[in-house]
Amino acid sequence: MPIRRTEFESGLRLVSERMPSVRSVALGFWVLAGSRDEPSRISGSSHFLEHLLFKGTKSRSARDIAEAFDAVGGDVNAFTAKEYTCFYARVRDRDLPMAVDHLCDMLQHSTLRSANVDGERRVILEEINVHEDTPDDLIHDLFTETLWPDHPLGRPILGTAESIRAATRDQIHRFYRKHYVPGNLVIVAAGNVQHEDLLDLIGSRMQTGRIRTEERPSGRNLRRVGDPPRPSGRTLVKRRKTEQAHICIGTNGLSRQDPDRFAFGIVNTALGGGISSRLFQEIREKRSLAYSVYSYHSMFAEAGLFCAYAGTAPAHAKEVLDLVRRELDDIAEGGLTEAEFERARGHMKGSLVLSLEEPSGRMSRLGKSEISHGEILTVNEILRRIEAATLEDARRAAERVLLQPAALTVLGPFGKGAFS
Repeated sequence: MPIRRTEFESGLRLVSERMPSVRSVALGFWVLAGSRDEPSRISGSSHFLEHLLFKGTKSRSARDIAEAFDAVGGDVNAFTAKEYTCFYARVRDRDLPMAVDHLCDMLQHSTLRSANVDGERRVILEEINVHEDTPDDLIHDLFTETLWPDHPLGRPILGTAESIRAATRDQIHRFYRKHYVPGNLVIVAAGNVQHEDLLDLIGSRMQTGRIRTEERPSGRNLRRVGDPPRPSGRTLVKRRKTEQAHICIGTNGLSRQDPDRFAFGIVNTALGGGISSRLFQEIREKRSLAYSVYSYHSMFAEAGLFCAYAGTAPAHAKEVLDLVRRELDDIAEGGLTEAEFERARGHMKGSLVLSLEEPSGRMSRLGKSEISHGEILTVNEILRRIEAATLEDARRAAERVLLQPAALTVLGPFGKGAFS
């Protein structure tokens, strides 16, 4: 069986998928801690900590870590999301022990020195400045904050300039000690790797305890959630002297546990997930009103987020917004056709398979599945679930999502009342 899973008494989970035809391994350390786990006063701590874990351990400097991976032509990096943080590497199969050794050391023994906190504070403030100067990125944070103004999922992953300036070493260290524990950790490897060899490597470098189960998940390490946030239905117009107007409109989507999530994935693909989608065809191809126009559906523990985005000349912003709303309304009222449905379903299946052609894509799929669901669906199981969705399922899912109150954010050279 190519996918193997081991769970230890400590709660740490280890997942691997063997790909004997490649000569590399993608390795990921997934931590069940993200921006939604931060009190508002320490917003950005997860991302701050992500930076700091590369700054050195009790036995290695930041330069030591960088040189070790450069010396073997490997990659090492990390990212922070709303619900988890991932530290990952890609190396030749023969260099996997080195990668495991370094990532285990970073996650368990980082020093988080005060001098490094102050240095990375400046780096992160510059990262926030870059984000603020990138309107087609910024608009999505503005949209999430507008849709869920009173919920942790609505906060920006980077934090704010104010929260980063105010962050202290003690605050970040407390967050580290609370969340970076074995029960919150999933280690995933995909590529030319043997599960037993990975077990030996991890067992000698991590506090694991005895093996609890080889395959069946215990289910004890999933995120506890409350009621989903309500869609605000608000409108935010942020005045900015830009060459384009950036528009996001959307509402609550479906959670990652919702049985309709595969059906709504087809709906989203038909709306704005490819070059034959409605938004692309109507706004870019037929009318040449935008270069970038698409929709997406992000899923979280208790809710999802659906958003349609377009960037266009300010003079065309209202026309583009009307066109987006027209397509959303039509789909919400059952307008998805059989041909659109079949094409979007085929697109979903093909995209899934193509994304898993190399180890990094497989590692990412395994990590997200285990850290979020506590189970891993095989590719064939996912394909079967997509194939099992019917046009009626898709129309029902579209109605569930798209008839909710919609939030709107616009960034560009407009007054506050321009889109009221």
